Amino acid sequence: MNDQVRPEGREKPLTGPKADAASASRAKRGRKLTEKIVEIIFLVLGMVSVASVIVITAYLIISGLPAIKQIGLINFLFGKEWDSTAADPKFGILPFILTSVYGTAGAVVIGVPIGFLVAVFLSKVASKKVRSIIEPAVGLLAGIPSVVYGLVGMMVLVPGVRKIFNIPDGSGFFSAMVVLSIMILPSIIKVSVTALDAVPKEYEDGSLALGATPEETYFRVSVPAAKSGIAAAVVLGVGRAIGEAMAVMMVAGNVANMPSLFQSVRFLTTAVSSELSYSSGLQRQALFSIALVLFFFIMMINAFLNLVLKHKGE
Repeated sequence: MNDQVRPEGREKPLTGPKADAASASRAKRGRKLTEKIVEIIFLVLGMVSVASVIVITAYLIISGLPAIKQIGLINFLFGKEWDSTAADPKFGILPFILTSVYGTAGAVVIGVPIGFLVAVFLSKVASKKVRSIIEPAVGLLAGIPSVVYGLVGMMVLVPGVRKIFNIPDGSGFFSAMVVLSIMILPSIIKVSVTALDAVPKEYEDGSLALGATPEETYFRVSVPAAKSGIAAAVVLGVGRAIGEAMAVMMVAGNVANMPSLFQSVRFLTTAVSSELSYSSGLQRQALFSIALVLFFFIMMINAFLNLVLKHKGE
């Protein structure tokens, strides 16, 4: 009697195709569970981000509106004099607004063409060896703290501007604009390179096959195909320029003047950071009002750039 009786309640292990099917089913359930967990994590992080924006917005509105009501919206936004510590204080922030607008525009005019051309060179022209050297340098430029940019500007740029233009003081609007244009370069270059690298090679091959030169192909085929990514790079650069405080405080002179190329000026960001530590009463509330104006100012600029540039890119 060679046949053995199998104990009751003990199932025979699956083998062959049935075992493979069961294993595949378990793996599929495991993947679905993992995807669900990751989806929940991303949802929670997204909700935290949205909640943070809402909390910040509500806090700035609650903190900033009282001063605007007391000073008057017209006097606050269009007043040309800021003297918050005088016996009869003045709280006009028009010089800060114009300085921030002109400074950001100047930084974009200088930085965007340079960053764009460098991105085209790295993506389409540079050899692998050259790109392997320049790209890490650009990444390092992005990681340098703002205070280092300001320190280098104070030690190198400000004396250079004073000597070249033969002016009493090199600290001013021009120096701040140059520093901002350098600071936005990494964001523009990195995002633009990524967008240009994503253009299908077939586009360029077709253009070259039709007789176009490499330069015509890069600027008339690859760049238009990557417009959306390049527009995103410009948006990031503008956000970096208008939100910078420490570096421009160290090279702009930090005086509440109307913007002039070689005159000391104060930006919206530096107006808050320079006085907040010793402020109190209406002065402190006015600084929160400046932060509120800056917040909505950045929101409007980003919305406009996203609407116009990305729409054109599409």
